Amino acid sequence: MPTPLDRLLDLPQAALGVRAARQQQLASNIANADTPHYKARDLDFKSALESAMGGKAGAGGPVELARTSSRHIDAKGNGGAFEQAMKYRTETQSSVDGNTVDMDIERSAFAENSVQYEALLTFISGRLRTMQQAVQGQ
Repeated sequence: MPTPLDRLLDLPQAALGVRAARQQQLASNIANADTPHYKARDLDFKSALESAMGGKAGAGGPVELARTSSRHIDAKGNGGAFEQAMKYRTETQSSVDGNTVDMDIERSAFAENSVQYEALLTFISGRLRTMQQAVQGQ
């Protein structure tokens, strides 16, 4: 059962998870810049955060795998936790090999996401420091 102190960190913790997932996707785009027919993808932060917080009905959450036999292993998909929020980037310049990665856009998005990730860490750290001071009675 979550306490009121736990609930203070729900949103920042979910946002941090979404930022980390976006950072992974952006890194994947950069790593595949020379892969023929690779399509760049990005995470829609708003819908991914709603999914992480359990906001909208049908927004997502863990995907249940279909079991057609009682002997199948019961499992939940976790690799695509934000799969519904993952979108393909629109092509800014055409390439001969069909790759849609634009390194300028990817580097810019990677740097912006890094700054926002660091800001969230600073925010969470400040909130934890405030809680600690409250508990210690300072």
